[in-house]
Amino acid sequence: MKISNGNRELVEQIRLEGIKNKLVLNAILLVDRANFVNEQSKARAYLNAALPIGAGQTISQPYVVARMTELLMGSRRRLSNVLEVGTGSGYQAAVLSKIADKVFTVERIEELYLKALSLFLKLNYNNIFCLYSDGTDGWKESAPYDGIIVTAACDVLPEKLLSQLSNGGNMVLPLLSDDGSYYITVLHKEGDILSKNLYDSVLFVPLLKGKE
Repeated sequence: MKISNGNRELVEQIRLEGIKNKLVLNAILLVDRANFVNEQSKARAYLNAALPIGAGQTISQPYVVARMTELLMGSRRRLSNVLEVGTGSGYQAAVLSKIADKVFTVERIEELYLKALSLFLKLNYNNIFCLYSDGTDGWKESAPYDGIIVTAACDVLPEKLLSQLSNGGNMVLPLLSDDGSYYITVLHKEGDILSKNLYDSVLFVPLLKGKE
């Protein structure tokens, strides 16, 4: 597999910003971000910046993708079943596919769902399964998940998604805090105990119900 110089430089950028997990850095290296941006954004594909992808959405900053993936993994070397809420460009799902056996991703905007589905098929991401649905409902038929990642800002804990998280699993999401900001938050389920830890302050589009 040919790896672009742009991707190598991108990995070095996020490594210098503090991403330490070698498995995550390797996943970022193996997924060419240029495949997931619009034609007009190709020249900026390897910048550590969010870029528009249409339908009022963006492809996340690579550092944020790597950070959320790193937190999702925790101390584990591989994940089994992962749920992503908010497929968007498909980039986060593609990165997850390198560290998980199966990735189930849900998108509520049909235009983005169809584009991502076509891209996964074209690039032979055979362990990614895509659904056009209301992401707040998750994907119950494929639960439980040992990792759930939400790529949209949540004002409250998404209880339906939490119910699909397996014992010992992590959910990573941008969650509203008491100070009015959204932070990358890790929820860890251990039996009846749900622990919560806050990390980087972030900006994401809101998590919305329904389909478009």
